[in-house]
Amino acid sequence: MLSGKAKNLTNEARAFLEPKNATHRQYEALRAYFVEGLSSDEAAKRFGYTPGSFRVLCHQFRHNLDREFFLSPETGQKKSPKKDALREQIIALRKQNLSVYDIARLLAVEGKSLSVPSISTILQQEGFARLPQRKADQRPTRPQPEAAAVADLRLFSLEPRQFRTKFGGIFLFLPYLAEIPFDRILKRAGFPGSKMLPAGAAMRSLLALKLFGNARHSHVMSYVFDEGPALFAGLNVIPKRSSLTEYSSRIDPRAYPKVMKLWFEHTSQLGLERGVSFDLDFHSIPFHGEEALLQKHYISKRSRRQKGILAFLAWDGEKKHFCYANASLRKEEQADEVLQFIKFWKQRTGHYPEELVFDSKLTTYANLNVLDKKGVQFITLRRRSQKLLRELFALPTSAWRKIELENVTREYRTPKIIDRKIALPDYEGPIRQIAITDLGHEEPTLLLTNQLSRSPRTLIGRYAQRMIIENGIADGIDFFHMDALSSAIALKVDCDLQLTLMASSLYRLLAAQIANGYETAKSRHIFRDFIDATAQISIGRDEVLVKFQRRAHNPFLLEAGFGNLETRISWWENKTLRFQFG
Repeated sequence: MLSGKAKNLTNEARAFLEPKNATHRQYEALRAYFVEGLSSDEAAKRFGYTPGSFRVLCHQFRHNLDREFFLSPETGQKKSPKKDALREQIIALRKQNLSVYDIARLLAVEGKSLSVPSISTILQQEGFARLPQRKADQRPTRPQPEAAAVADLRLFSLEPRQFRTKFGGIFLFLPYLAEIPFDRILKRAGFPGSKMLPAGAAMRSLLALKLFGNARHSHVMSYVFDEGPALFAGLNVIPKRSSLTEYSSRIDPRAYPKVMKLWFEHTSQLGLERGVSFDLDFHSIPFHGEEALLQKHYISKRSRRQKGILAFLAWDGEKKHFCYANASLRKEEQADEVLQFIKFWKQRTGHYPEELVFDSKLTTYANLNVLDKKGVQFITLRRRSQKLLRELFALPTSAWRKIELENVTREYRTPKIIDRKIALPDYEGPIRQIAITDLGHEEPTLLLTNQLSRSPRTLIGRYAQRMIIENGIADGIDFFHMDALSSAIALKVDCDLQLTLMASSLYRLLAAQIANGYETAKSRHIFRDFIDATAQISIGRDEVLVKFQRRAHNPFLLEAGFGNLETRISWWENKTLRFQFG
C-alpha cells in the first residue's frame, strides 16, 4: 500500500514503487527493509506479503547476497546449428516440390534427422507457402500400404486354391455352428443385414475374432489379408473395424434376448448340458472415453468408482459356461435382474433354476422372498452390521460348534458355526442364517439360505465354490476381452457380451467332445492346446480340407472323431468340411 504522499508520485515513480512482476516486487520489498529502514511488518504490508512469508524472503536473501535480480536479456536471433546446417538442403528439396514429410524422410536416409515441425519452421522463415494437394503421379515413389478389399458376399469365391492361415483352430467349431440355423436365428431376432454384408456373415466374422480370443477386435486390421477368418465367415475378406463398429451399432438392443434364447435352444440340442446350480454376479466394464452418458460403478480391479457399463452374468456352476448376460442395466434396476434371469430360464427350460448362489449386494430381502415363493433355492451372504457382530460375540463359546469341510485348505477345514433360523424385514417366514468363524476372515461370515434342512457343511462348501464364477469372469475378461469397451473398435457392449455367450458355449461343446479332462478346462487352456494352430486350407471342387501341422495334442482330436468328420457347410455352397492331422 502507498502512503498519501506516495499517491501523488508521477507515473515514472510508480513504475518503481508498484512492481508488476514477482522479482521486481521482491527487490523493492527487500530494499525498503534493508536500505530505507522500514520495519519487517511495514515492508510486508506495503508490498503485499504476509509477515511470515516476508521473514522467509529476508532469510533466503541473507544466505544468498549475490542473487542477481536484473539479468541482461540475450540480444539477436538465437542460433540452432543443426537447423542452420541443413537450411540450404531443405530449401533445395522444397524447390523439387517435396513435402515436409518427404524432406524429413530423405534427410533420415542420409542420417540427418530433423523433425517435421523444425523443417516447417525453416520453410516458413524462408517464405515458402504450404504445398498444395498433389496428384498421385506428382508424389515421390515409395512403398505404400496395400488397401484391403471391401467385405462383400457377392465377391466370395470358392474356386479351387490353397492357402495357409494362422486361424486354423477356429474351423474346429464349424461342425457345431453348421448344425445351428445361425442365419435363420439372426433373422428371427431382427438382426440387420445387406446384400454386401448379411447378418450371418457379419456375426460369424465377429464370432471368429471372439473365438480366437488371443486378439481384440481392435486388432482385426492385422488379419484382413488372412483368408482363414474370411472363409470361416463366408466372405471374400474379413470386414474392417469401421464396418464391424457400424454393424454392431445398427443392432436393436431388443434383439439380444431373442437371439440368446434361440441360440441356447439349439446348442442344447447339440449336447450343451445344463446344470441346476448357478452363480450370479455383476461385473463393471469400465469406459475410458470422455463425456459418456454412463453411470459410475465400482471397478474392483482398480478399487475405485468409474464410468462404465454394469453387466449381469450368470455362470453355470456345474457345466462351466456363461448362460445369461445383460448389459442394459441401470443402478435402479440391478436388484431386480435376478428375477429377470429366472423368468428367462423358465421360458428357456420350462422351470425355474433349482439353486442360485450370489453375494449380498446382488438383490434385496424382498426379492429373496420372491425367489422363495417361486421355489428357487438360494445361498447368499448377509451384510455384517456392528449390532449383529456384537450379538454374536456376546454369545457363549459353547454356542459355537465345530464342523469339518471337504476340499478346503487344512488351515480352514474346521470352522466353527452357529446355525439358527431368523426373521428378516420384507421376508415372509423364517430364513436360515449360518454364522461361520475360522474361515480366513477376521469377522464372522453370515450365510443366508432358504434351504432349511441341508447340512451346514454342504452349504458352506457350495458357497465356497462361488469363487469359480469369479474365475470364470476373469477368464471372460482376459480371454474373451469383455473389458474392451474402449478399444479402437467401438463394438457395443451388448453385442460383445452376446458374442461372449456364443463363444463360451462353443468352447464347452468342443471341450465335451474332446473329453480327457478338458470338460472343465478354461477356454484359454483349450485355445492354447487346440485352437492356436496354423493350418493349410485346400478348397476343392466338392470339399474344403483343413490340414493341421503335427502337434502334441492332435491325438485327442483324432480320438474325439474329428479325423472322420464330414460336415456340409451351407454358406460354402454345401461343400464338405474335412480335417486332416499331420
